[in-house]
Amino acid sequence: MTPVIDETTSDDAVDLHFVGNATVLLRYRELTLLTDPNFLHRGQYAYLGYGLLSRRLTEPALDVTALPRLDAVVLSHLHGDHWDRTARRHLDHTVPVLTTPHAARRLRVAHGFRHTAGLRTWQGLTLRHGASQVRVTALPGRHARHPVLRGLLPPVMGSMLEFGPVRGPVRLRLYVSGDTLLYDGLEEIARRFPAADLAVLHLGGTRLPGGFVVTMDGAQGAELARRLDPRFVLPVHYGDYTVMRSPLSAFLAEADRLGLGERLVHCEHGQRSRVPAARGAVPTVT
Repeated sequence: MTPVIDETTSDDAVDLHFVGNATVLLRYRELTLLTDPNFLHRGQYAYLGYGLLSRRLTEPALDVTALPRLDAVVLSHLHGDHWDRTARRHLDHTVPVLTTPHAARRLRVAHGFRHTAGLRTWQGLTLRHGASQVRVTALPGRHARHPVLRGLLPPVMGSMLEFGPVRGPVRLRLYVSGDTLLYDGLEEIARRFPAADLAVLHLGGTRLPGGFVVTMDGAQGAELARRLDPRFVLPVHYGDYTVMRSPLSAFLAEADRLGLGERLVHCEHGQRSRVPAARGAVPTVT
């Protein structure tokens, strides 16, 4: 598809840099956000709790020391492949971190990140920089099906990021799923936030000992995209760690089967994409 450029809104876009795993650098005009900071190198191990480790198979496309100034970090939950020891040591401890109440408390008390905001489901917070703003709303997520296992894993949230001018209309909506499984409670997202411009889906089919799957596999991710009906879909969180068992190809095949192939943003590790606000325009990837 050839991008359609609307000159009146050509600067209204979100620029994404897919760093790896669930780490995405987002820019909207003056605003810069980072999701789920994971900067471990290939061969290093992420701690997932209860003595469980997982080895990283890929390199991050950006070193933590090369990050630009951040307006905020949006953190889906406190697991070692989403907030690692490298991030904990090297991120600016004054940067706002928007996350679950559980993670906010831990980061503030145990690690000295003073400006954490613990958002409960459907609670939002607005950040401004210059003439631009983003409202971040915490969305439902479920990291496991069995109630006992859910109690053992850290709480997880999805996020809706609504970008636009200060005191102006929302121009772009980006949904970030977090490490959730597919379940009926996620359909409320589409009712409250119709017509999202981009869904960033955490995939991988992460499998724990005992056969427990705790992130969406390809089939679940494609079905969630069908239910939420965003303009475009960006898959992330696949192939980075040894616990991830569902390859990207499984998601691509299922998305094609459901008629979603033209909505996919084929932005791989290390690549950049520009997602325009203009209707009829399509993302570009470099």
